[in-house]
Amino acid sequence: MARTPSQQGSGPRQPSARTVPAAPDAVLREEGKLRRHLGFAALTAVGFSDIVGSGWLFGAMYAAQTAGPLSVLSWLAAGALAMLVALVLVDLAARMPEAGGTVRWPLYANGPLVAGVIGWAVLLSVGAAAAEVTATVQYLTRWFPGLHTDGRLSLSGVAVALVLTGVFAALNWFGVRLFTRVNYALTVVKTAVPVLTVVLLLASGCHPHRLTDHGGFAPYGWSAGLAALSAGGLVYAVNGFQSPVDLAGEARDPRRHLRPAVLTAIALAVLLYVGLQLAFLLTVPDSALVDGWRGIDFTSPFGQLALLVNLHWLALLLYADAVVSPGGATFIGLGISARRTYALAKNGLLPRWFLGVHTGSGIPRRALALNASVMAVYLLPFGTWQDVVGTLGNLFLLVYATSAVAAATLRPTGEPGGAMRWIPPLSFLVATLFVYWSTWHRLHLTLPLALAGVPLSWLLRSGRHGFPARRELLRELRDGAWLPVWLTGLLCCSALGSSGGLGLLRAPCDTLAVLLFAAAVFAWAVRSGRRHVAEARHGVAHQGG
Repeated sequence: MARTPSQQGSGPRQPSARTVPAAPDAVLREEGKLRRHLGFAALTAVGFSDIVGSGWLFGAMYAAQTAGPLSVLSWLAAGALAMLVALVLVDLAARMPEAGGTVRWPLYANGPLVAGVIGWAVLLSVGAAAAEVTATVQYLTRWFPGLHTDGRLSLSGVAVALVLTGVFAALNWFGVRLFTRVNYALTVVKTAVPVLTVVLLLASGCHPHRLTDHGGFAPYGWSAGLAALSAGGLVYAVNGFQSPVDLAGEARDPRRHLRPAVLTAIALAVLLYVGLQLAFLLTVPDSALVDGWRGIDFTSPFGQLALLVNLHWLALLLYADAVVSPGGATFIGLGISARRTYALAKNGLLPRWFLGVHTGSGIPRRALALNASVMAVYLLPFGTWQDVVGTLGNLFLLVYATSAVAAATLRPTGEPGGAMRWIPPLSFLVATLFVYWSTWHRLHLTLPLALAGVPLSWLLRSGRHGFPARRELLRELRDGAWLPVWLTGLLCCSALGSSGGLGLLRAPCDTLAVLLFAAAVFAWAVRSGRRHVAEARHGVAHQGG
């Protein structure tokens, strides 16, 4: 049986896992090649840049359509929920700093079945980066109309997308220092344009009475503020804060820098989104509010507002930023996904060849090349495939839930009580709501894809290590059965609920049902995980004796 990282003497003490297929010597050798150059500023920039994508151009309008001026408070609530989940991730990363740690923790806490499903979901979520580079090319059609025709990329558009993918991969190829410098430049641009938009719009046409006219501050009731979190897409707008966590293995001092970096990135992003929301609410013309906030219909909200107040140069700048923002998200996404793919090779779900880290650059180049290749396949014009790609990013929401279980499971016995006793269960409930609020339109595709990871993980492992013995298979099912049950239950709730489903479970009863179901599953998952960890430690001690 392979030794776990805690037995190897590298990094902080980690719990034993029953099966870590990659040979410990190989893992140590490759881990030693990583460059630990990332400090607080670099980690904050990565998190902020991944949160603030092109969605800021539309997020304020969608939130206003759903909740009116109350949407300002909805952004604050979205930030608070994101911070709750982030606290779990940074706590785990500080204890066990690894490249691609979000893929490793489920293996430590619940064994190969849960790790296999999450690994499969992470592999599929590479499609989200393909969706971003597709958006970049689509925005370029303002100047090059032939790149996008009939609702999808043309052959020339696909060619441009493939070239951009190669460029972003090349910028990730030559080391974490270059990655950091490029991201700093992108972050400056992605911050300057929306901040300039807020300042200039408020200075050119601010109407404070908009917050109380047209139905008052909460024209659709206070419950609309909660609806904006899901239907308005606010919880997804603040997604991306997990990126610095997957770079923990390359942080100079993860215990010191990760928590403040991630929380600062969320706070700055939410502050920016609140500013954009206020700018939109206070400058939208009365003529657009004849049918109330729900009647707003802009094809380019801030660009059109800029034209209405005669800021034509700002409108042009906004269209240019619409190209830069998704491009920056693609750049970050490729780099982060390479660390996760590298971690999957450590888990044994991918061939050990992808475990390689380039000596000179400290980059897992083989994993990076694999992800770039997968992105290239997603970009090819296979009928409705591109329509599917946009939903795959939601698969990464599953990582939030399994990380909450891992945080509660791997908490050292006898550790003093405190916030980390109640934050993981709350985080699991929030993560479950994040998944449920994805709506049936997305979940009817993404959750069955995630469930397919159960047999596929066994097949991937059996091809290299032989199919698990019956006793081992039953043990894995016992330790990890909670995850497919959780996924199946969420799929049923989504089908019956008010988030795009049949509506048989009406709001807020559907949300309450989901929360009760999640609480029961969390208790089951932690109990199974603690049994798994105890048996793994007992097995290691017995073998050592």
